[in-house]
Amino acid sequence: MASTFYLEMVSPQNIFFSGNARQIILPGPDGSYGVLPNHEPMVTAITAGIARYQDEEGRWHVAVVSDGCVEVMPERVIVLAATIERPEEIDRNRALAAKHRAEERLRQKQSQHEYYQTQAALSRALARLKAKSGK
Repeated sequence: MASTFYLEMVSPQNIFFSGNARQIILPGPDGSYGVLPNHEPMVTAITAGIARYQDEEGRWHVAVVSDGCVEVMPERVIVLAATIERPEEIDRNRALAAKHRAEERLRQKQSQHEYYQTQAALSRALARLKAKSGK
């Protein structure tokens, strides 16, 4: 039984990570879920939040992901998200300003589509702030 799988984390801006991993934990619509080597094949959504993956040396890494999807196969996992960031790349003040803007927009009357966009923006800002604070 293999102890690692090939992991690729991709956004339109760049390839965030490409290499072998022992496991990955992703944020999903129904909560976080983990993937280990030889996982059953599946394709599912991921939501804005914090993803954690363990490289083949056993070190854990954190990534802030926005909404996207993941394809899981027994020997590989491909994460596709609109944005993927390292916590050290996040500007806390900018993330805080985005959170305040989203909260203000939620207090205003909006169409259903605008409401969902605002909820997504708020989720991204909260995930970025959580990753930056290290909690």
